[in-house]
Amino acid sequence: MNVSVMKSFLVDFAGDAVACGVFEPAEKDTKPVMPTAVQRIDAKAGGILAASVAAGEFTGKRGQRAVYRVNGMPARLAMLVGLGKEREFNADAVREAAARCANAARDLKCKTLAFCLDSVVSGAIDSARAGKLLAEGAVLGLYRFQEYKSDKDTEELESFTLLTSNDPAMASAGAAEGEIVADSANLVRTINNTPGNVMTPLAVADAAQRLATKYGFSCRVLSQKELEAEKMGAILAVGLGSANPPCMAVLEYRGAPGGKKPIALIGKGITFDTGGISLKRRDDMDDMKFDKSGALAVLGAFIAAARLKLKVNSVGLLPLAENMPGGRAFRPGDIIRTRSGKTVENISCDAEGRIILADALDYAKTFGPSAIVDIATLTGGSTLGFEAASLMGNDDALQKLVESSGEESGERVWRLPMWKEFDAYVKSEIADVRNLESVRGAWSISAAKFLEVFIPDGMPWAHLDMGSMDNNGKPGPYLGAGATGYGVRLFASLLKKLE
Repeated sequence: MNVSVMKSFLVDFAGDAVACGVFEPAEKDTKPVMPTAVQRIDAKAGGILAASVAAGEFTGKRGQRAVYRVNGMPARLAMLVGLGKEREFNADAVREAAARCANAARDLKCKTLAFCLDSVVSGAIDSARAGKLLAEGAVLGLYRFQEYKSDKDTEELESFTLLTSNDPAMASAGAAEGEIVADSANLVRTINNTPGNVMTPLAVADAAQRLATKYGFSCRVLSQKELEAEKMGAILAVGLGSANPPCMAVLEYRGAPGGKKPIALIGKGITFDTGGISLKRRDDMDDMKFDKSGALAVLGAFIAAARLKLKVNSVGLLPLAENMPGGRAFRPGDIIRTRSGKTVENISCDAEGRIILADALDYAKTFGPSAIVDIATLTGGSTLGFEAASLMGNDDALQKLVESSGEESGERVWRLPMWKEFDAYVKSEIADVRNLESVRGAWSISAAKFLEVFIPDGMPWAHLDMGSMDNNGKPGPYLGAGATGYGVRLFASLLKKLE
């Protein structure tokens, strides 16, 4: 779908449908005020929109949508979408409005849709941000995964035009960025939605190489033999039980001068997680194709960075393995020697994600990064539901940067403590560190404490546990069922801040 911005009015748009956001009145029992764009349409359409509002059919409540067939203007359909009360207005309300209108237009067999950008410019949301948010909402909201359907829905919205009465330059820049970031997230959502029998570790690595070639960053893949040469005993241990060998994709994007240190982004890539010998419950297991979400968040961020031509250097590490209970699988009680030389007493084979990250964290130091940020579906015990990822780390400034990127992108995070007292949770009597699935409610923190053991001394580090954010348990207007692409928008925002 093509997203564009132009200076014009909805009433003059020569396309299939037009849409405008409307705020809900602050006072009870009052009617919403129609924006000028809607008044112009109503004058041509004989007052049907005003009559609908007067009758209480449309109130401006957030998420409400009304569609009218109109005469007297080029477009055949006019939509009103509720933005909620202006004092409660936020970025997600804009994304949702765009997605609701875009999906309605597609359902009504429209090919072209125009949205009044000025109707969502309010408070902290200026025209540039409005353009970005509207583009994100529409592109993310129209995504659907149909790869394995024989009877595919072929209806598509071909263009989404943002109309403004002001200079369109700033809004155009925002819309272009929003379209790229959202489309990059959609690319990796498709990889993530693809099941484990197709998207094996090597298949994910192959997809990363294809996308790197297409979008202009580098990707090399460390094979199982190369992992052995690097003494990556952690990644190798997790992959032992599978017929599909482990590997690691190494991404590099160079948008800044060579002397500038890269930031290292690392994502957990378990292409399917049975829990290994510590087998999962059967009712949880079908979603375990999404255990590669961290790796794909990193891949999507690199696609976005390259397409946006960000002036930053970054290294991305995607450790990839399949956790299966085969005859050669690693066991509870095993001792695993990692690339760093540190040993792990393995208690749970279903806590495999932090094990593969141990090797990747150590390998990252070979690039001399300025900081390391990792992201993983590491635990099922996040206390933040479907609303945010858990954030932990060792550097306040880096964590603040991640927090602000989360707020800006709509992919929120919430910081958890890393007190010294938590060190005891991963202490082993027979090895350097103990790996276990849960510690009396401190799942995310104990996992982060495990990872902290493998962070090079003095290296700023942040860890994102996105255990509840990978697969949409709460489908909404702009993120439907299946993979969410969480992390792509957040990392794209982070990388832009580091320019």
